[in-house]
Amino acid sequence: MGNSSHGVLYLRLKKRIYIRPLHLVTLGQVARLMTDDDGLEVSLKALKLYEHRKQDGNRVVIDMLQIVRSIRLLHPEVTIEAYGDPQVLLMVADKPVKPRYALLVLAWLLLFFGAGLAIMNFHTDVSMKEVHIRIVELITGKKTEHPLWFQIPYSFGVGLGMVLFFNHIFRKRFNEEPNPLEVELFMYQENINDYVIADEMRKQANYDQLHGDGSHD
Repeated sequence: MGNSSHGVLYLRLKKRIYIRPLHLVTLGQVARLMTDDDGLEVSLKALKLYEHRKQDGNRVVIDMLQIVRSIRLLHPEVTIEAYGDPQVLLMVADKPVKPRYALLVLAWLLLFFGAGLAIMNFHTDVSMKEVHIRIVELITGKKTEHPLWFQIPYSFGVGLGMVLFFNHIFRKRFNEEPNPLEVELFMYQENINDYVIADEMRKQANYDQLHGDGSHD
């Protein structure tokens, strides 16, 4: 080894990357690297970690120990400082999934009418009409069976409140703060990633127990 093998390598794995089937994965694709030696950094970015096979399926996990082992084989003198997640999830897809607009429209209609029925059922359960009549009677001193001047602004207010709550109308955002739906989707994706990684690691551990772990050669 030359002097380029000396130094400290700071390594942070990405959470998830997308690759094509039978694709060759390098260290530069799955991690962010930083070192004082530019030659060493270029060499490590091109380091081969994994080549996809059809039998591996569409989800593959690369563990930090696997990466450290590969780096040690090429540059044993390098000191590795690892940060962040200990695994990176590879999502294998032949081509980007195109949105199915017919299904999108159907889902939108179901959600629209479902949300409308939910709001109407809620108003019925809490006797909202009677509440409006009573509020108008308290304000005006007269009882009106259909206080439209109060109910119509109330209906617009419900819609405006939903728009402000989700911080989004069509493609326009009011500010950079994530809305509750985006947070829930983010947490759902994080939970899916954690489950897939844990499941893949469990399968790998079972495989190593059955066939023996050759990593100590």
